[in-house]
Amino acid sequence: MAKENSFDIVSQVDMQEVNNAVDQAIRELRTRFDFKGSRSDINYDGETIILTGDDEFKLKNVVDILETKLVKRGVNLKALRYGKIEPAAKDTVRRRVTLVQGLDKEKAKVITKLVKDSRLKVQATVQGDQVRISGKNRDDLQAVMQKIKEHEFDIPIQFVNYRSF
Repeated sequence: MAKENSFDIVSQVDMQEVNNAVDQAIRELRTRFDFKGSRSDINYDGETIILTGDDEFKLKNVVDILETKLVKRGVNLKALRYGKIEPAAKDTVRRRVTLVQGLDKEKAKVITKLVKDSRLKVQATVQGDQVRISGKNRDDLQAVMQKIKEHEFDIPIQFVNYRSF
């Protein structure tokens, strides 16, 4: 009796690590000498990060601080979507950063098309915001993983939930 193997392709961000990185960035922002007396700030509500700076140069520095802390905590920067720089109160500028979670339908279609074009004996099914790849041969599944890693996506892709049953 042949075993069935499967794994899921997802796009997830560890929200606890994002929270820790934002906290570290806020602490650095408040202690750096070049931000003394500045109205620059970082606010995080669990979904959106709002960056505030005195001007565009200070805002760019705030973005650099945040990105550095996120990278150190292992958060992929592809998960960030930056909004436009907009004017805010007291002659400051603001920028919203949203975090991308899950695969949208277009990305799921691209992944299933890549799997079908590979001509391997595997099946790809879309399940909500993830894609499940299943097949009998583990080598085929690993070939699919390699094919997906080679394709350049604008979101972070992870392979989880590897099962043999």
